[in-house]
Amino acid sequence: MADTTGTDDALSVRRRKLKFRSWHRGMREMDLIMGRFADACVDAMGPAELDDYERLMEMPDPELFGCVLADDAPPADVDSPMLRRLRAFHRAPRGS
Repeated sequence: MADTTGTDDALSVRRRKLKFRSWHRGMREMDLIMGRFADACVDAMGPAELDDYERLMEMPDPELFGCVLADDAPPADVDSPMLRRLRAFHRAPRGS
């Protein structure tokens, strides 16, 4: 049986770093948007999804904020399944 401990440890570290970065972006509104999403979703993401999430994390706060909260479809150059997932997460009804 192959030893996957190193891979699992690397993914675990990567996920922890992404969660931290999500809560410490610089713009408080984006900290809340990205941090809540990361806490709820990052642990279940595989390597390819983490890559997609990291690409979103590289976007400047004002640009990403606009893409997440806009009612219109995001610009084609930034539209991705991960962005749509982030938007859906924040548009879903929350329990009281």
